[in-house]
Amino acid sequence: MTDQLILKFPTNNVYLKEDFYVSSSNQEAYEFISSWPRWIKRIANIFGPPGSGKTHLASILKSKTSTLEIQSDALNDKIFFEFKINEALIIENLNENVSENLLFSLWNFALQDNKYLLTTSTNPISAYKFKLPDLKSRASSSLMIGINLPSDDLISVILAKNFSDKQIKVEKKHIDYIIKRIDRSYEKISQFISILDKYSLKKSNPFNLKLIKEVLKMI
Repeated sequence: MTDQLILKFPTNNVYLKEDFYVSSSNQEAYEFISSWPRWIKRIANIFGPPGSGKTHLASILKSKTSTLEIQSDALNDKIFFEFKINEALIIENLNENVSENLLFSLWNFALQDNKYLLTTSTNPISAYKFKLPDLKSRASSSLMIGINLPSDDLISVILAKNFSDKQIKVEKKHIDYIIKRIDRSYEKISQFISILDKYSLKKSNPFNLKLIKEVLKMI
């Protein structure tokens, strides 16, 4: 049988608070976001590996107040006006390529206007080698909360939810098999689910242990 044509249907990433699975790996970050506006510091950094739930947590903050969200690579001078009319600014995927002067100015703007600034990143921003001394000092004094690698129960929930979202029926023994063999990283889990979904459609293969083994070898 020839490969089936894969139809790409539009999908929306809806991040609801009730869909966020709290475990020991992310509890501190979740409780911090949930405590808004009673933050011990108005400026914070949540860091962790790709797919660890940083964007989901940022979305929870967005549901609480007027918030401007922007990717680090898209920052520009126009953001100050938009930040002025919002209570919080979320800078996603902050990296060392960001304009240091611009970031420092936004930092000062948040402090002076009593606004909230949340940055998300893979590594803690205190580890970034900023050249601007004042920015480096600010980054070091920022509140930083890390998200750890997922536990077995969290991986199980992530797999089950993603399979359910894709309308893939899966037995618990299959999830247990995957957990024991997949690399313990959110990125690999996400990659596994994506490849499994596409591969099963393309090859018109039923979801079974053989298919799981094939996809695990691919990643």
